[in-house]
Amino acid sequence: MHVPDGFLDAPTSLVTVGVAATGIAIALRGARRELDDRVAPLAGIIATFVFAGQMVNFPVAGGTSGHLMGGALTAVLVGPYTGLLCMTVVLTVQALLFADGGITALGTNVVLMGIVAVVTGYTVFRGALAVLPRRISMVAPAAALGAVASVAMSAATFVLLYAVGGVVPIPFGTLMTAMLGVHVLIGIGEAVITFMVVAGIVSVRPDLVHGARRLVATRELETRTVSA
Repeated sequence: MHVPDGFLDAPTSLVTVGVAATGIAIALRGARRELDDRVAPLAGIIATFVFAGQMVNFPVAGGTSGHLMGGALTAVLVGPYTGLLCMTVVLTVQALLFADGGITALGTNVVLMGIVAVVTGYTVFRGALAVLPRRISMVAPAAALGAVASVAMSAATFVLLYAVGGVVPIPFGTLMTAMLGVHVLIGIGEAVITFMVVAGIVSVRPDLVHGARRLVATRELETRTVSA
């Protein structure tokens, strides 16, 4: 999903830089409500995990490969605002030090794998929790659903951006079919990784998982009520 330099024209790239900058500014303010002494160390660990995960590719189909995107995972674990900041740091380091994604395309990559992935993943996660049984064990499946949706939406957003500012004319339908076909499979891999990580943390420290805090609070309240 890392977009290299030259895939999109200059005007489109500049627009994505503006969108990315706006999203980061909002996230910086919102993260103040999410970060505390428990979340800050976890955010660093998750950013490192996502960075490492994005450097490892797994085979998909037809000679293509995919890697962890991490937007839904970070949002569920440390909150959407902090999650976006984690993704921005990861993508910036990759672009500057490892040439993974173009420097001029950094704004585009932050929009796709940061803003779109985080917002979509967390929105689907919250929606899934609203319809699933209100149990701690449902946090990981809901996060997995958010992961699939985040990858598919990021791929679809790239197609829309390319339709507006792509440097080589490719039929919209052809590009959309190709991108979604591959990224749905990648999304399944993302969902498996997200499920395993979230389930592992929830099983031992659900209070550290941002997306599980309401359920933890509800469970503690019910326990105190029964005890009383």
